[in-house]
Amino acid sequence: MTLDAVAALQAALRAPTVNDGSGAEGQAFAQLHEALRDHFPLLHSTLELTPVGKHGLLFRWSGASAEKPIVLMAHQDVVPIAGDWTHDPFGGEIVDGVIHGRGTLDDKGQLVAICAAVEGLLADGFEPAYDVWLSFGSDEETTGAAARAAVEELRTRGVKPWFVLDEGGAVAFDAFPGIAAPIGVVGVAEKGTTDVRLRVTGDGGHSSTPRQNGPTARLARAITRLDRMSMPVQLPAPTVEMFEQIAPYAAKPLQPVLANAGRLAPALARLLTRLGPEPAALTRTTVAITTLEGSPAANVIASAATAGVNLRIMVGETVAEVVERLRAAIGDKQVEIEVVRAGEPSPVSPRDEAFSLITATISEIFPESVPAPYTVMAATDSRFFYEISARVYRFAPFRMTAAQRATIHAADENIRVDDYLDGIVFYRRLIESL
Repeated sequence: MTLDAVAALQAALRAPTVNDGSGAEGQAFAQLHEALRDHFPLLHSTLELTPVGKHGLLFRWSGASAEKPIVLMAHQDVVPIAGDWTHDPFGGEIVDGVIHGRGTLDDKGQLVAICAAVEGLLADGFEPAYDVWLSFGSDEETTGAAARAAVEELRTRGVKPWFVLDEGGAVAFDAFPGIAAPIGVVGVAEKGTTDVRLRVTGDGGHSSTPRQNGPTARLARAITRLDRMSMPVQLPAPTVEMFEQIAPYAAKPLQPVLANAGRLAPALARLLTRLGPEPAALTRTTVAITTLEGSPAANVIASAATAGVNLRIMVGETVAEVVERLRAAIGDKQVEIEVVRAGEPSPVSPRDEAFSLITATISEIFPESVPAPYTVMAATDSRFFYEISARVYRFAPFRMTAAQRATIHAADENIRVDDYLDGIVFYRRLIESL
């Protein structure tokens, strides 16, 4: 099973499932689905499959009872290739015990690990205590339409999951300075993802006769002001809990600070903002300038200039509040601010029996780690599942170094073979423990 599970991931990685909505992705998804059928025949012959959305897959594994169903999630699509790769991003190459390829961490590694765990349990004649649903979206990186279709299918069937588990956390090494142990971070909430467009219009013309303060210059000033603005800092409850739980594993000077994270939250939040982008993002809404458009030629003054801004909105804040902060920071009524896509922060999932089951499994499979709740910085398909479940969690059962986390959506994404195989064991034990 080990060799086949590795081969299954390699085959999945070789399907270039970049879903840009153009319709050209159909062949790649067909290739992936064929690979899954070839490598997981018992799963496909035993579980009920319902296609959802465009290319989405929703499997039902009937258990002894339908009383407390669970949903295990992953997504099939990957982001486009960027940067200089050391290995073929769609080659699934294994070099020195490391699997290379787009999607190893985000998110085909998780998808294939779930399938491998289910296949192994089926081969052993295992029946889960409760229904297990597998929801594999196909457009998580863009619209999330397949996940929304899965939610609607489950709602129509009257399914109310006991808990949902998606990507988002990991066994994170090097997460914070001064913390020796890796942290098994389980996302209990996620920031809201909102896209905003800035637009300035004015007189265009020939570059030989420029006017001052034209659209491009005005937009540049607005961007600079956003880059310099400071959002309010805070530590939401999940982050406070995380620090309290990892306190015993911190360097001695940090232990009393983290152990009293609730009381020292304002000072601790300010400290995190100075420790780099990853810790700083735990404390506040982030603003990232992502796209720019202006003149179509070097000798043409633009009559309109636009910039795309991606916001990751802190739990406890709203899209409307943040947009008003942007407006105040820019301080220029000629800069139009349009909300292109609004996504509010998610609710916060409870830390109860379901959460304890997940963290106990983390402790069993990754005994070197410290399980803890946290807020996910990125958006996941799981946010849609709050419509049918109060318990939505995010954890990818893989060890990830800071260097590996930096390859997600970048070049040279990879996972160690042994870490991938441990992820399969995690899902197997989680299902067995229901």
